[in-house]
Amino acid sequence: MTTSRSTATGSATVIAAGQRARRGTPLLPNGGSSPTAPAVPGAARAEEAGTGIVESTRRGGRALALTFDDGPNPTDTPRLLGVLRRHRVKAVFCLWGDHVREHPELVRAIVAGGHTLGNHTMHHEDLASWAPERIRADLAAANALIQQAAPGAPIPYFRAPYGSWGQSAEVASGLGMQPLGWRLAVGDWEPPDTGELVRRIEEGITPGSVVLLHDGGGDRSRTIAAVDRIVPELRAQGWRFELPARSG
Repeated sequence: MTTSRSTATGSATVIAAGQRARRGTPLLPNGGSSPTAPAVPGAARAEEAGTGIVESTRRGGRALALTFDDGPNPTDTPRLLGVLRRHRVKAVFCLWGDHVREHPELVRAIVAGGHTLGNHTMHHEDLASWAPERIRADLAAANALIQQAAPGAPIPYFRAPYGSWGQSAEVASGLGMQPLGWRLAVGDWEPPDTGELVRRIEEGITPGSVVLLHDGGGDRSRTIAAVDRIVPELRAQGWRFELPARSG
């Protein structure tokens, strides 16, 4: 299985909002104008997406949004879907185009489970130095594969690999996708044991957090076990599970 580059480095420290998973630099786009071409199929209406990078849920209070990157993964994505179904939680799945091509049936399973899709580029490359035209072609190709797998499914979010945005936030917004960051990166790419992942979530969440986890890019069995444990614990503490905001 192809391993996400985010597994190559990274510390055991929980990474908070406004930071990149590998380098600790701000999650800010480098500027540049949005493309004027029409949005690609599957994206939400362009006027619904802002260029700001969303890191919070739609409503405040004790709410968090679970988001999963780098799938679909034929071993762990179905197991994760089962856990989320059992706990009645809806999440965002940011899909890697190469993996969508290999496992389109899992994209359909994600949609059938009532979850929300995000574009995570075709090949999980660092976009920091890319020109807008190149970014747009990559995002359009990934959206086309997602649409081929699940015709008509909306793709309202885009997340840049490694949180390395370059000019991709503006491009994604022009395609109708809201740039999606995170307030809490749990660091499950290493991977630590399940208990450590649970601890990081418990100690790291704040009201309205978008939480970054992974269902692809490696063995995610510990992540799935941690989600299975943490959801009922947080619900018992009065936390709600919601989707991220749609404007930034």
